Amino acid sequence: MTEEREGTKQHLLQRREILSTAAIPLAAALSPASLMAQGDGQRSGEGGAPIRIGIIGAGGIARSMHIPGFMRQADCEVLAVANRSLESSRRVADEFGIPRAYSNWEELLDDEDINAVLIGTWPYMHRTLTLAALESGRHVLCQARMANDAAEAREMLEASRRHPDLVCQLVPTSTSYRIDRALQGLLRDGYVGDLLSVEVQRVQRRFADFNGPLDWRHNPEFSGFNVLNVGSTYESMMRWLGPGNRVMAMTKVHVPLRRGDGGELVEASIPDHIDVLYELENGAQVHMKFSETSGLSSGNAMWIFGSEGTVYVDGSQSLFAGRRGDSELAELPNPPEEQAYYRVEEEFVNAIMGREEVTMATFETGVRYMEWTEAIYRSAESDRAIYLPLDA
Repeated sequence: MTEEREGTKQHLLQRREILSTAAIPLAAALSPASLMAQGDGQRSGEGGAPIRIGIIGAGGIARSMHIPGFMRQADCEVLAVANRSLESSRRVADEFGIPRAYSNWEELLDDEDINAVLIGTWPYMHRTLTLAALESGRHVLCQARMANDAAEAREMLEASRRHPDLVCQLVPTSTSYRIDRALQGLLRDGYVGDLLSVEVQRVQRRFADFNGPLDWRHNPEFSGFNVLNVGSTYESMMRWLGPGNRVMAMTKVHVPLRRGDGGELVEASIPDHIDVLYELENGAQVHMKFSETSGLSSGNAMWIFGSEGTVYVDGSQSLFAGRRGDSELAELPNPPEEQAYYRVEEEFVNAIMGREEVTMATFETGVRYMEWTEAIYRSAESDRAIYLPLDA
């Protein structure tokens, strides 16, 4: 091993000690012993006052998932909302019967009755709002993706460690709940033998939308290094395979101009097509393709190849597997009652009440997927491999 590579290895080990919760312990987090009845709304507090939530940023996901999720918790009250304007805040308040509406997030954080916040804005505000909320003594549930870049994510993690009495949680990706437990079980029990390689395709089946609308996901000011579903996919991959060691990537912008709010053409610099190679701790290689310009493609899929077995996940998240000696793959049973399910608001409230610890997803997890996401950009720009964890 060369001197440079040995030095890199030692650096990785030191950084891993800092981010010690690498692979998310999903099996423990979602085991029957730790899960309560789904959405029954009957869990009561430990004799204390309810958790009073303030909503900062009430977009579609906050309205469809988070606000209803909090309202199903008996120990919780959604007390206030601050959206883009007082008018829009009042519309959301009226829709859900929320008592207080504010014109901005500063006013909401000045409300001394609020003891926890949901940050539902685009990524560019996550760091600012998290730091302000923690400094004001509020628990934080922050929407994914964690931040604009890895440096902001690390600031958020460091701030959370300065306030160990406050609960900090990221909204985890929910796109893999159906297969999380099944895949973890297969890999844990050695079904595939030694892991050799993984192929992942996360693509949209539509053709390139030339001169289509410029939304926040195509705008680096609001989205930072976040692109497509890169971060959420890696978050799921860490649950099954652990983190990666190094990243090599090529990116492409197939649609360089999109239309702004006024109809004018605006440059879109965030890639809409990405190929990534990364290496796992055991040396296995992972090849990933992300695209929103793959018209009529076969859609999402994943192959896990091992020395003794193969696992395939199709676009509908059905599982197929086979081992050495088999002539073809066979579909694996995956009963709904054995699958994980969405319980973000319940976990957050339970953690504040002292009934469980946050495992999906911690700020440490967010730093890992933000570093990996940024490594893709660094590799594509420099035409070289980027080693993880990144230098601070």
